[in-house]
Amino acid sequence: MAKIELITIINAPVEVVFDLSRSIDLHLESTKQTGEKAIAGKTSGLIGLGETVTWRAKHFGIWQNLTSKITEFDRPEFFADEMVSGAFKSFRHEHYFKIENGQTLMKDIFSFESPGGIFGRLFNWLILKRYMTDLLTERNRVLKAHAENQSL
Repeated sequence: MAKIELITIINAPVEVVFDLSRSIDLHLESTKQTGEKAIAGKTSGLIGLGETVTWRAKHFGIWQNLTSKITEFDRPEFFADEMVSGAFKSFRHEHYFKIENGQTLMKDIFSFESPGGIFGRLFNWLILKRYMTDLLTERNRVLKAHAENQSL
């Protein structure tokens, strides 16, 4: 299983950062480069515990659908989403939030596994880990900008 850990420091209240992290609308804005759309489940607003969203996006030149579900939720400190169906063998995205030195520290832990055995692991190592890191970094950049401008 591959794992990505990112830490983003944001000059905004933890509740604002937490809610922006679960905003379907902001997610769409931060993934414009993939043409991502929410096509089923919760398709706008703030996603919550037990809710699902199905995303349609173009990755590596192929249109794909991925459904994820919020499986754990403790506002404003933590939530996790996990793949229900999609191209990955599995994925889990943990979102942690805490106040540190008057700022919000947002930590993402994204664990994923590709199908295909040894070939999937090789693809993870050669291509997918960097690709996913770049997607999450862009998402966090957009989220930070919105949070620091107090816009939801």
